[in-house]
Amino acid sequence: MSDWTRRETVVAFCKSLGADVREDYPFHDDNWTVMRHWGNKKGFAFVYQRQDQVWVNVKCDPAWTGFWRNTYPAVRPAYHMNKAHWNTIVLDGTVPVEDIKTMIGESYRLTLPQKCK
Repeated sequence: MSDWTRRETVVAFCKSLGADVREDYPFHDDNWTVMRHWGNKKGFAFVYQRQDQVWVNVKCDPAWTGFWRNTYPAVRPAYHMNKAHWNTIVLDGTVPVEDIKTMIGESYRLTLPQKCK
């Protein structure tokens, strides 16, 4: 079973979403991993360590940002991102794995190159 409190688990899941997914470190800071669609260079998961836990920023349909935030205290307005379109998932073990996968998958879908949507 994968440990969904680890960066490696999130990165591996993101890579499983499509052949065009690449792991990137654009900020010259190994703490920040950006998972991208290589075709359009859009990031869909920003993975980083903060306050001794792994956090993941994911894009979200604005109609759902509040739902996720109200459902789980570990889902918050995104750190360093547009709060209307992005949420942060704090991987503290309180958000069910299936919901983490759903949020990351939705972010992947929302950032696909236009021809793929």
